[in-house]
Amino acid sequence: MYKGENVSPLRGTSRTIGSIVRGFKIGVTKWVRQNTDISEIWQRNYYEHIIRNETSYFQIIEYIENNPLKWLEDCFCS
Repeated sequence: MYKGENVSPLRGTSRTIGSIVRGFKIGVTKWVRQNTDISEIWQRNYYEHIIRNETSYFQIIEYIENNPLKWLEDCFCS
C-alpha cells in the first residue's frame, strides 16, 4: 500500500445495498439481544426505492414522518 492510499472499510465484502442492510441488521440484532429482552425486531423484508427526483424525495420524507402515526390504527400492530 502506498502512503496516502485510502482503504475502503468494505474491502473484500459485497457492496450491494442488500449486503449493507444485512450487515447492519446483524449488528443491531446482536446488540439488542445482548442488551434487552427483545428477540424479534425486524420485519421480514424491507422496501427499497431509488429517489429519482425532488417530488419523489418529498413524498418519501412525508411517508417517513407520518407513517408511524398510523401504526396504532394498523390491525397488525394492535
